[in-house]
Amino acid sequence: MIILLFRLLLLIAIAFIIYTAYKFIVNPRRKLELARDKKQFYFHDNRENTKENFLMTLKGHVFEGEKYLGTTEDAFEVVNISVSAHNPEKLQGLDREDIYFMEKEILIRYPHASIEWKYPINRLIIQPLKNEND
Repeated sequence: MIILLFRLLLLIAIAFIIYTAYKFIVNPRRKLELARDKKQFYFHDNRENTKENFLMTLKGHVFEGEKYLGTTEDAFEVVNISVSAHNPEKLQGLDREDIYFMEKEILIRYPHASIEWKYPINRLIIQPLKNEND
């Protein structure tokens, strides 16, 4: 009887370890950190929750976007996005084309949004991209 109980507990422990490893592998925050370390682009967002900010990384820099809900002609949509850098003092190497790339990626996900860049990114002379819906 005790051996059967021990085997059952061992099976439960193995299942718990496999479940924990799976949750660690598919964690979006881990993917964001991995992309930051590899200096790749990654966009982490929960589109269903407009109160939750999105995070993106490019060239090893992490950016956070605050979404603001508003009205369009047909529905309630995210109409304004404010993007800031997590470490603005480390933005060396980021150029205008990178900013345009990030704006395009944001507009793919939120086509009705206008994007406002926080300091120091707003110091670059950035021409606003035209939405295809405008």
